[in-house]
Amino acid sequence: MSSRFAPRPTRTTVRGGETPTPGGVPSPAVPSHTRTWRPPYPLDLGLTLGPLRRGPADPTFRTTPDGSVWRASRTPQGAGTLRVALRSGSVEAEAWGPGATWLLDRLPAMLGASDDPGAFVPRHRLIAAAVHRRPGLRLTRTGLVMESLIPSILEQKITTDEAYRAWRLLVRKYGEPAPGPTPAQARMHVMPEPRTWALIPSWEWHKAGVDNKRASTILRAVSCAARLEEASAMDPPQAQARLELIPGIGPWTSAETVQRSNGAPDAVTVGDVHLPGIVGYALADNRDATDPEMLALLTPYEGQRHRATRLIYLTGHTPPRRAPRMRKTNIAAW
Repeated sequence: MSSRFAPRPTRTTVRGGETPTPGGVPSPAVPSHTRTWRPPYPLDLGLTLGPLRRGPADPTFRTTPDGSVWRASRTPQGAGTLRVALRSGSVEAEAWGPGATWLLDRLPAMLGASDDPGAFVPRHRLIAAAVHRRPGLRLTRTGLVMESLIPSILEQKITTDEAYRAWRLLVRKYGEPAPGPTPAQARMHVMPEPRTWALIPSWEWHKAGVDNKRASTILRAVSCAARLEEASAMDPPQAQARLELIPGIGPWTSAETVQRSNGAPDAVTVGDVHLPGIVGYALADNRDATDPEMLALLTPYEGQRHRATRLIYLTGHTPPRRAPRMRKTNIAAW
């Protein structure tokens, strides 16, 4: 919905990763690199790529009326822009920039080719209904750690809107314009390279609403970015252990990262303010569930617990809203 009455994104839709991708006609832009790939399974681009979007104004992610999803990424070969669209069961992809070939080579994995939803067996009626209604859900695997790790660090201990604002401001100011003919008025940018993150002045973090603790964690992470990027080729538990060697990165942040970079189906997010209550309410009518209670409820889905929580989010069966548990803060005004 594009009108001013469109509903604001909620934590449920954001975490569930549901991004509308309207149908339409192919883009007339002439690409520098192309690839056509026919997935041997049902595929919903919005559901699969939605978790990579950090808010409706994310400068690295856009959807367009022709049904395309655009992403600007920093790959090992450099900046790249990728446009993907689903046409008659085939994925048509275009890419620009030094990272174009890298992005196209990893297109199937990004669209869930390495995912195995057949390993998931629903044990609850609500989840079984979600599986039936969302056959195109696949878990993405980007193969890029830092582009998921840094925004996850920004999301620590604050509201989603505050984290999205910080990501948007920092990427637009210190990132580079995305290569290629990106959508008009989109202002797409590729996130900064590690050295650029390291050189951001303290007052700019402050103006973006990022406190010293989160800024320091990002600075520690980018100082060993190459070693952290190696985690994308590891098994998810090993990848999380590698990330958690950095002070300030705990189980919540590492899980949120490997869910995207590694396509980890069992990387359940613990330490979250809302998730235990959502899972508890959906599976046991207990909106006040704790992390241990949530993990106990997810025991039947061992090995697929992240997928189970994604499906629960997508049912929309969440507790009635209460007053906000976290207040917005504006440290730039301090």
